[in-house]
Amino acid sequence: MKVLMVLTSHDTLGNTGNKTGFWLEELAAPYYVFKDAGAEITLASPKGGQPPLDPKSDEPMFQTELTRRFSADEVAKAQLAETVRLDSVDQKDFDTVFYPGGHGPMWDLAEDPNSIKLIESFIAAGKTIALVCHAPGVLHRVSNPDGTPFVQGRHVTGFTNTEEEAVGLTKVVPFLVEDELISLGAVFSKVKDWGVHTVVDGRLITGQNPASSSEAAEALLAALSQRKAKTA
Repeated sequence: MKVLMVLTSHDTLGNTGNKTGFWLEELAAPYYVFKDAGAEITLASPKGGQPPLDPKSDEPMFQTELTRRFSADEVAKAQLAETVRLDSVDQKDFDTVFYPGGHGPMWDLAEDPNSIKLIESFIAAGKTIALVCHAPGVLHRVSNPDGTPFVQGRHVTGFTNTEEEAVGLTKVVPFLVEDELISLGAVFSKVKDWGVHTVVDGRLITGQNPASSSEAAEALLAALSQRKAKTA
């Protein structure tokens, strides 16, 4: 099983003067769901090399057993330091793709032509994709073959307006994930702020927030196993 994980290369939190990047739990939790299942994982980012970590995500209050495991895992950290460039990636080499969030993807991956084409190629190949927290926002430029928004009519979740409000970044982010997906015709669902919520709609899996990362990865793993069983 070959899993591609796509991380942001963007490290500036709008005009706040603060740093951003990917959210550690949203990489670490799925990474070990896949690794412990025996998957071969490739990490990619628009610029390649070391992607920026949102420094907040490594603060004690946001650490989990899996973030600590990642931080102590020299092999994983070496792999993270050498992400492959997104423009060198071909979906044919992978069974699936998983997008961790953090605020960074809102600026680069949401508008990145290589990311958009990559997601569209996974969809065209009938492969399941998963995105968590802010990462469902990167679907906003992804289209169906007829040009309609990919998310139109699909059941999704992602970082909610009230969660964005709670972290005080409503006026900083380029768009609100919840509002944007709804405006494109998606059927958006959510649970209480920071609650675990994962939505599976055919070959699209989305998770609401960092706490939903493991569940979204497990749902993706289940979808891959199901598909393998059908083709066996």
